[in-house]
Amino acid sequence: MTSRQEFQSKTPDETKLLTFDYSSDLGSGETISSTAVSCVVWSGTDAAPSGMISGSATISGTLVTQLFAAGLAGVIYLVRVLATTSLGQVLPKAGYLAVVAAQPG
Repeated sequence: MTSRQEFQSKTPDETKLLTFDYSSDLGSGETISSTAVSCVVWSGTDAAPSGMISGSATISGTLVTQLFAAGLAGVIYLVRVLATTSLGQVLPKAGYLAVVAAQPG
């Protein structure tokens, strides 16, 4: 079962660091070995949603962080991380990231 997270929205010109916490998913001594990050459109239209993924994910203990940049205003994206652990588990986490128009001023 995929664990869902809520993320605050961002504007197209903002780069946002999202954190996925695996602390409650790992057994004693188990670590995160690798990750795979994806980004797809949940609502709206964007021909290249994976372009929002900026660089590689970082693993720090039980946390996985990933930068997301750009995106199109009015689109809600589903961002997903698959973490593979030292015991061979593959643990999915996902969340919705809305891109909103920048406010003037």
